[in-house]
Amino acid sequence: MQEKIKQTDFLIIGSGISGLYLSSLLSEFGAVTVVTKDKITESNTYYAQGGIASVMRNVDSFESHIKDTINAGSGLCNIKAVELMVREGPSHIQKLMAMGTSFVRKASGDLDLHKESGHSQRRIVHSTDVTGKEIEESLVNAARKKNITILEHTSAVELLGSHHLENNIENNRTSTSCFGAYIYSRKTWDIIPIRAKATILATGGAGQVYLHSTNPSVATGDGIALAYRLGAKIANMEFYQFHPTTFYNPKNGRSFLLSEALRGEGGIIRNSKAIPFLKDYDPRGELATRDIVARAIDKELKESGAKHAYLDMTHLSKQRLKTKFPNIYNSLLNENIDISKDLVPIVPAAHYMCGGVFTDLWGQTNIAGLYALGETACTGVHGGNRLASNSLLESLVFASQIAKKLKDEVPSHSDKKLKIKAWKKENLSSPQEWIVIRHNLEEIKRIMWNYIGIHRSNHRLKLAQKHIRLLLTEIENYYQRSHVQNKILELRNLSLVASLIIDSALSRKESRGLHYNSDYPINSKQSEEYTFLVNKLESKIDKYEQK
Repeated sequence: MQEKIKQTDFLIIGSGISGLYLSSLLSEFGAVTVVTKDKITESNTYYAQGGIASVMRNVDSFESHIKDTINAGSGLCNIKAVELMVREGPSHIQKLMAMGTSFVRKASGDLDLHKESGHSQRRIVHSTDVTGKEIEESLVNAARKKNITILEHTSAVELLGSHHLENNIENNRTSTSCFGAYIYSRKTWDIIPIRAKATILATGGAGQVYLHSTNPSVATGDGIALAYRLGAKIANMEFYQFHPTTFYNPKNGRSFLLSEALRGEGGIIRNSKAIPFLKDYDPRGELATRDIVARAIDKELKESGAKHAYLDMTHLSKQRLKTKFPNIYNSLLNENIDISKDLVPIVPAAHYMCGGVFTDLWGQTNIAGLYALGETACTGVHGGNRLASNSLLESLVFASQIAKKLKDEVPSHSDKKLKIKAWKKENLSSPQEWIVIRHNLEEIKRIMWNYIGIHRSNHRLKLAQKHIRLLLTEIENYYQRSHVQNKILELRNLSLVASLIIDSALSRKESRGLHYNSDYPINSKQSEEYTFLVNKLESKIDKYEQK
């Protein structure tokens, strides 16, 4: 790590679409430092297949997209955040293209748009089935052309609060201001403080808290844990989305994501006897929202004892499948499955964190100088369940919101005279018991998968809470007496995120969206109340439009 980098205007932790798009915007009016704990392209964004949901044609409308989002979110969305995201979205699609992102177009020159579950229109802008990779690489190229400092293989250890200031008599570890972060180099093991006028958390999700996930290994909930320890508000952690369709590999039990767009093109989900069943759960069938589809598959598997269901694409031509989904087609072909001829074995897997660090419409947390963005943040856009392909859109729009705010508003706490304490390494031991770390990590994943998955109950939640709290104490003690290393940081963060998910799930005394608790079954009265709430929100949309 470069020792000279101890001061920056804007410190961005994370290098997915959120962090990189924001870095380009902020670089126009200040020094930007991006911290990423692996190589810069390793993020949830890179592995996103589907695309970006946005209103890009005349037959579609903002009102339709807003209503689809609110309906998917089980009536728990912040309508102002949803409206902002939907209406601002198209301009940011244009900006991405100006930065070098290439999206698939028709022969006419118009954008080729997919349709995904929960959407009433075709509005998914895509780069076949490798949209995330295309976006990530174009944003990396844009960042490298600008004066942006990129620190790869580095991790944030702690956010800098008032208790990290020299001569500060307060011992309280929570803070009303953030001054930057302690940054750890995975190559040198050095830890240095980086001061910043504004610190932005864009670390992505926490899929690694579950045994089976579509997320890469870097998705360990770091931003949530960092913010919570400093005193930031966290919201909606009970709403963890499970993607309905991931490839079931008998060799290892789970494998890669199978895009929502497959169902948008007519894919059919069948049970172990090859019988379609989704219309028994929702009249939209395969195009119902993710919470409904994943819960239906999970229920079918539990009742039948089958290990997987099937995705059927065999009624579509090979040429069409190879053209629209080349990566998926070839990946499955490597597994001896030709999706134009064979049924694809599928299972749900943890995919997206709808909760996170609570922010306002400008990405601001309750802590001065601290912002959160993308999957790390809870802007209120997703409510109880994210609408397919709204995640990348949210990242773009709220990155712009943060940039607009920081362009004209430098936090008042950014006095350069404030001095930060050096990180103390004395009397710490080098971690030797790596088997303990691996065991604790596996135990967290299995507890979360078995007890806090798609179907939950109060009994299982309380059992999980008891076990996770014991692990949380053990892991914290291990962290406090050991030299910092990345695996210890990740384990510490994941154990805290697991605890937050469980506590949030226990506090919600209903089944709603992604949170289904068998002790609170959905009855007709609840359904009527939910319909009333959605209609009430939708009536506000019409009022906004009239204005």
